[in-house]
Amino acid sequence: MSGSNLLRELKRRHVVRVAVAYAAAGWVVLQLAAFLLPTFGAPPWVLKVLVAMVALLFPIALVLAWAFEITPEGVRRTVPEGSAAARPREAERRVGRGLNNAIIASLVVAVVVLAWGRFGPHHRAASAGGSPGAAASDSIPARSVAVLPFESLSGDSSNAYFAGGMQDMILTKLAGVGDIKVISRTSTEQYGSRPGNLRQIAQELGVATMLEGSVQRAGNQVLINVQLIDAHTDAHLWAQDYTRTLDNVFGVEGEVAQKVADALKARLTPSERRRVTAPPTTDANAYDLYLRADAHAQRAKDDNSLVAQEMPRAIRLYEQALARDSTFALAAAALAEAHMEMFFFAPDRTDGRLAAAKAAADRALALQPDLGEGHLARALYLYWGRRDYDGARRELELARRSLPGSAEVQVDLAAIARRLGQWETAIAGFRKAVLLDPRQPDNLTQLALTYQMLRRYAETDSVFAREARVARDSSEIHLVRLWNRFFWKGEDLDELGSAYAALTPGTDRYIVNARAEFFVEWFRRDFAAAARRISADTSASWVDPNNIALPRELYLAWALGASGDAAGARTSYAAVASRARSALGAHPDQPELHLALGFAEAGLGHAEKAVSEGRRAAELMPVERDAVSGPGYLTYLAQLYAQVGEKRQAIELLDKLLAMASGGILSPARLRVDPVWDPLRKEPAFQELLRDRGPVPTSPPRAPARASQASAASEPR
Repeated sequence: MSGSNLLRELKRRHVVRVAVAYAAAGWVVLQLAAFLLPTFGAPPWVLKVLVAMVALLFPIALVLAWAFEITPEGVRRTVPEGSAAARPREAERRVGRGLNNAIIASLVVAVVVLAWGRFGPHHRAASAGGSPGAAASDSIPARSVAVLPFESLSGDSSNAYFAGGMQDMILTKLAGVGDIKVISRTSTEQYGSRPGNLRQIAQELGVATMLEGSVQRAGNQVLINVQLIDAHTDAHLWAQDYTRTLDNVFGVEGEVAQKVADALKARLTPSERRRVTAPPTTDANAYDLYLRADAHAQRAKDDNSLVAQEMPRAIRLYEQALARDSTFALAAAALAEAHMEMFFFAPDRTDGRLAAAKAAADRALALQPDLGEGHLARALYLYWGRRDYDGARRELELARRSLPGSAEVQVDLAAIARRLGQWETAIAGFRKAVLLDPRQPDNLTQLALTYQMLRRYAETDSVFAREARVARDSSEIHLVRLWNRFFWKGEDLDELGSAYAALTPGTDRYIVNARAEFFVEWFRRDFAAAARRISADTSASWVDPNNIALPRELYLAWALGASGDAAGARTSYAAVASRARSALGAHPDQPELHLALGFAEAGLGHAEKAVSEGRRAAELMPVERDAVSGPGYLTYLAQLYAQVGEKRQAIELLDKLLAMASGGILSPARLRVDPVWDPLRKEPAFQELLRDRGPVPTSPPRAPARASQASAASEPR
């Protein structure tokens, strides 16, 4: 067959049209598969097989188009042109028009798919840090890495801390390189040491490379294996084994960080190079003690309700490390931060704790003035300990110079903005932290709690739902999500009760949720059960979601009084009053002590003294000073007014609070069910408070003319 005849025959048999239609349809199928397969957790080989199948079927489609034709009677073998059985020209034209329409439709779908991938809501949300999906591939920086949990091959579980510590030390070194995006340990720990689908995990984390490692320790010998992997191709960019003895292992993390930076072609400033290569200590025992302490500290940071249990162990080990090596600046900074965690979350609000934190932070920065962790620890001392927000911000900016990609620095800056009532700035800051570290649960928690304070409960629920998808253990997130729905709609008490009833007594999760369980029974008006739950706990004080600590015995007094045990309640009130008066002698300006004394005086029948102490507490922590805790103190003051019979003052204060950002402690839904407000229920003005007012405007808060409690476990920083 001549060339001209072949071309004419290809046209008559519509082979070219079939080729174009097949190519367009195949491209659409592959684009949709690339978008949808990761959503359903499909491994990368599924897409590769699909690509191979599309390519393999292409010549088969052309052969079939040549050999067969479509007629009104169905599909039949193509007959030569001019034969009696050949199709009429009109029939051929109809088939051609149909294929043309198929080509046009495929191209239209292709354009729609391309536009969706480039400009669709999932792409916009990922760019804004609000999408639950994977990060867009084209937005992932080439110089980005996630350090996966190091596998411990030692066999002895008591050595597991060593592998985790090596991972953290390498991550700390890498975080000091401004040219590299580094994902936090908390974001990566959910995947394990050797996860299967590196490409999907890298997209979820927003990184181009993954660092895997293993540590085997036997006696005085340590074998460390590390490998840097291109997550898109699974190619090894760099790998190396390090065989060390314990007395010279502490330089490995710097060597690994340097090799990773070189493999990623990262640009290091002279100061960054110096920090990366400098060993944190030259004392093997100090290094080992630091790694042991770090294991306890990280567990507490992952769940601040465990701070009181884990941080004292970490503090002892950090102190021992510093006793071995008095120049160990990183240990001093970690010690300072551990003291501040105890001050804020344990809570241990003593001058001694603050003094210890300041001394350790000052020591760290005297040893190493540009140590980012030292400036971060000092910032927490100024922020949590002294409410010196300007000073804390200055220290955080200094910390950022050495920790340029730190999401923790960003979170603390956003948290300070929130304390100042700068709500839009806070929301933008927490969103940026989510972008820096997309699967760090606490970043999402802080964003959700900010929405909750503004009574943007639907957005709170959405962020908690996203957090549940990325958290290693979503059980606690499920609980705080239920509490959010309770404040939003007054629902889910029964489900909350079932969830807490399923907790095993004696476990960490049971212990840290004692206060939340108390409030489930309190809102159900089963006051005897609430009293039993308090009696089963041994904590000296309970901390509410606004970080206001009140004696556990005060809650017992409330439960006993509500259940009809007036004598028992009076005994507890007297004990609370005695301890509060004694503590106020040494700490006259601590608002929590005045608040505890106010409730004790109310329970003992001293209304005037009770109100005076409650007002003093609110004056010491006004909304202008703290837009998070300030409304909490005002809520407690309203409760005191209600308890002593000053109904008008209570209702007026509640009305002002419902116009403030206080949605995590007060809402119309809660007012409807909380027994605290029973003295006000028959008042028409109180009934007006029960209507939903919607979200709070994000303008700066204003304090009432005169100067709480909630049940979720999560707390704003």
